[in-house]
Amino acid sequence: MPVLFTDRDLGKKFPEILRDAGLTVERHADHFAPDCADEIWLAEVGKRGWIAVTHDGRIRYKPNELAAVIQHCVPLLVVIGHAPYPQLAHAFVATWPRIRSFIERHEPPYIAKVYRPAPSAATDDAAAPGRVELWYPKVDSYRQRSVLAAGAAGKIG
Repeated sequence: MPVLFTDRDLGKKFPEILRDAGLTVERHADHFAPDCADEIWLAEVGKRGWIAVTHDGRIRYKPNELAAVIQHCVPLLVVIGHAPYPQLAHAFVATWPRIRSFIERHEPPYIAKVYRPAPSAATDDAAAPGRVELWYPKVDSYRQRSVLAAGAAGKIG
């Protein structure tokens, strides 16, 4: 069973709901200080082979954080949607079979978006799954990783 690491931005209830559903979850608060820089915890998540789960869709646009995802081969899932965290967590659990299939088919590093089900599907079936989409593809070559890392460090521009 993969280990999910929930970012601090998902609070306490989100990981509790995932654990209650039988998923293995490590919380940010159990391993890092609240003000720990994202690139620090991303490096550790990659080192431990965990799957990072966040609600921060801006990670893709922050060079230092994107570089950490790539350099440390992090599989990163971004929960998409504006809803209370318990609602997002229940949608994540309902989508888990699709998420797991996605994880099995994709080698990190990557960033994928996890969506809730469409409102019409959720109305018809409370356990309707959402979808998972690759957002930032794997960087395949060492050169690409080096260039991105240098850019994140401000060495090229």
